[in-house]
Amino acid sequence: MSFAVLGPGGVGGLLAALLSRGGDRVVVLHDSGPREIHVESKRLGDFTASVQTAPRLAEPVDAVLVTVKATHLEQALDRMPAAALGDALVIPFLNGIEHVELLRSAYPASSVVPATIRIETTKAAPGVVHHTSPFAVVDIGPRGEQVAAHLRATGLDVRIKDDEKAMLWDKMAVLAPMALLTTHERANIGEVRARRREDLEALVREFASVAAAEGVAIDPIANLAFIERAPETMETSMQRDQAAGRQIEIDALGGALLRRAAKAGIEVPVTERIVEDLKKRTSRPA
Repeated sequence: MSFAVLGPGGVGGLLAALLSRGGDRVVVLHDSGPREIHVESKRLGDFTASVQTAPRLAEPVDAVLVTVKATHLEQALDRMPAAALGDALVIPFLNGIEHVELLRSAYPASSVVPATIRIETTKAAPGVVHHTSPFAVVDIGPRGEQVAAHLRATGLDVRIKDDEKAMLWDKMAVLAPMALLTTHERANIGEVRARRREDLEALVREFASVAAAEGVAIDPIANLAFIERAPETMETSMQRDQAAGRQIEIDALGGALLRRAAKAGIEVPVTERIVEDLKKRTSRPA
């Protein structure tokens, strides 16, 4: 297959390198990115793969993997003109749930196939990606079977999910509590579990309650168990973005939950407090 990757950070760089290593054609949509990506991963191996680069999508591909942060999505879409998309699938791996509606307003709705990825990666330097988590799980919604097969062949754990809303909420309800608290506490998940246990449990319950109001059953006990199993040194991308002085995905994760809670008439006081604290923190002058 031929793939374009929009957003060659930790996740996008890893997926581009894995697909290229597997024999697929990969073009990374970037102004001046490296043409080789070096991956270091205990699970997937250490290797270097070659990719093509282009500032904008200008020739047909089978699928575009959208791996930018939610904070940069709208501006990044300039690199992916609708007229150049053709029959390509648009497969977003963004955190949150609201990006799907944005993409379906910019491209044919039937071409947008939501996906999620559970993984810890870091773009250590231009063209260098570290995969540090023992897990690497991809879920893809209906119509993504062919892409799923190619990703599965790279060594990732890949599943097809029939219910895209449940798929997006399943990740949101685990990731967002971890991201909000590791960022708020400026600490890894092990320290959060030790010092912010009450807030962690409350956040997991609040996200599960709002998901239920949207028709998605989330088990807070199972989600807490998953967080308990996470390596204690695990950090979230939002936490690392804050530490580096970059814009954080507070609106895509916390803001989205608050909007949906208000619509459903559900109180989420812990989420509200942490989101407001983080907004105040990011609005202060450096």
